[in-house]
Amino acid sequence: MRQMGTIEAKVNLPDSFLAAAKIREAEVDIFIRRALAVELYREGKLSLGKAAEVAGVRNKWEMLMLLNEKGVTINYTAKDAENDLKTLKEVLDR
Repeated sequence: MRQMGTIEAKVNLPDSFLAAAKIREAEVDIFIRRALAVELYREGKLSLGKAAEVAGVRNKWEMLMLLNEKGVTINYTAKDAENDLKTLKEVLDR
């Protein structure tokens, strides 16, 4: 089933996957989303914001924390910081 703005993918995994990954069946979706987001960010295929969206985290800062946990080098430039500061100022001025 496809919801607005999302795609659904079926992935067949061996029965041993849950034990190997040390996760419960209910956690598979978020586990795969986060792993995919981290790897695609690492490869430069996703921006920080898009990676956060794929991972299902609330914002870029949570994505930065997830990337740090996974030992991923952050591709965050001074221009990125400037854009984020501008956005923050716009939000706070509302």
